[in-house]
Amino acid sequence: MTKNMGSADRVIRVILAAIVVALYFANIISGTVAIVLLAFSAIFILTSMVGVCPLYLPFGLNTLRKKING
Repeated sequence: MTKNMGSADRVIRVILAAIVVALYFANIISGTVAIVLLAFSAIFILTSMVGVCPLYLPFGLNTLRKKING
């Protein structure tokens, strides 16, 4: 797959995932909401590491900067 996530997008996802994990361990979120948010956090971390967001593909979204030759 072609990468479609820029560095800002990847950093934002990691920060959001870290916030959710911190909220979970501080017992601010719990139950089903916590499980769902932790699952999304895991997906955010995975997509950030790979650099590809599958949901961007059908919509043609791409936050990756194009390299300029020169």
